Amino acid sequence: MEAKYDRASEVKAFDEMKIGVKGLVDAGISQIPRIFHHHLNSTDSNPPLSSTTMIIPTIDLQGGKLESTATRESVIAEIRDAVEKFGFFQAINHGIPIDVMEKMKDGVRNFHEQDAEVRKKFYSRDNTKKFTYNSNFDLYSSKSANWRDSLSCFIAPDVPKTEDLPEICGEVMLEYSKQVIKLGEIVFELLSEALGLDPNHLKEMDCTKGLLMLCHYYPPCPEPDRTFGGSPHSDRSFLTILLQDHIGGLQVFQDGYWVDVPPVPGALLINLGDLLQIITNDKFVSVEHRVLANRGEEPRISVASFFVHPLPSLRVYGPIEELLSEQNPPKYRDTTVTEYSNHYMARGLDGKSVLLQFKI
Repeated sequence: MEAKYDRASEVKAFDEMKIGVKGLVDAGISQIPRIFHHHLNSTDSNPPLSSTTMIIPTIDLQGGKLESTATRESVIAEIRDAVEKFGFFQAINHGIPIDVMEKMKDGVRNFHEQDAEVRKKFYSRDNTKKFTYNSNFDLYSSKSANWRDSLSCFIAPDVPKTEDLPEICGEVMLEYSKQVIKLGEIVFELLSEALGLDPNHLKEMDCTKGLLMLCHYYPPCPEPDRTFGGSPHSDRSFLTILLQDHIGGLQVFQDGYWVDVPPVPGALLINLGDLLQIITNDKFVSVEHRVLANRGEEPRISVASFFVHPLPSLRVYGPIEELLSEQNPPKYRDTTVTEYSNHYMARGLDGKSVLLQFKI
């Protein structure tokens, strides 16, 4: 007779080992633990992959130096079209040096591939810490775990000290984050103008106030059809800037299909989060996406930089008044970042949008 599956105790046992999925791979497992099995991976419950050549738009940001009016207006029009239709775009000529991006990916890889006992020193689920390493932020709340480990660090508004970060990757995290903040401020200006508002409007709403970096490590998975690297979800941020490596695995949900987002060398993927969808009253959309489990023989690395406030945050957000009219009344109630985040974190990555709970 098959032993009864006690998910809670198996989750606790995995968490207390503090080795993450990398440790399971190092142990040479050939079958993944049941806590990683996903019901969403059945063909009955998943839409098919798209057979069409749907491509996420690529936008040249001109190094952020959009000096001529015509060039700026052209880029703003491209961004408006991309975020209204897709919620995503690939940014090229974004101003962040390639060598800084490569160092960032190397830093994440080096952290996860150092001795397990060294990694364990940073393993924690204490969100009050400046820096944490663990596997699955929603391990205890989600129905199924994902095949990935992550580093988490709030970089802004309070920049951590170098000594609060791991020596093996701390310096490059700080260097890369400075560049991401500059790029984010440029993108928020362009998004403000795409809404017909003053360039500083979103910045003055504190959309650029906080930056959370999640550095993901997706080891090769012995049973990739049973799990995900990241379950279907939308982001709780205002904006997310994603650094991918060459392996790929990211998919976005478009028109009833899961569409591959292949990495573009030197590009950064920019997508809108739920909080921006709320304040733009559905003018801009936060699109569901997922990460397939790694089928390759080498680990996949990604670095997601989320523009979102650290908690607790009592800043209230609702649809921007300038965008509302009799024909376009508010579609969302006001909420604080803390309230929205608490709903999001409690649910975990389960493929269901938290936005629905805030609809009027």
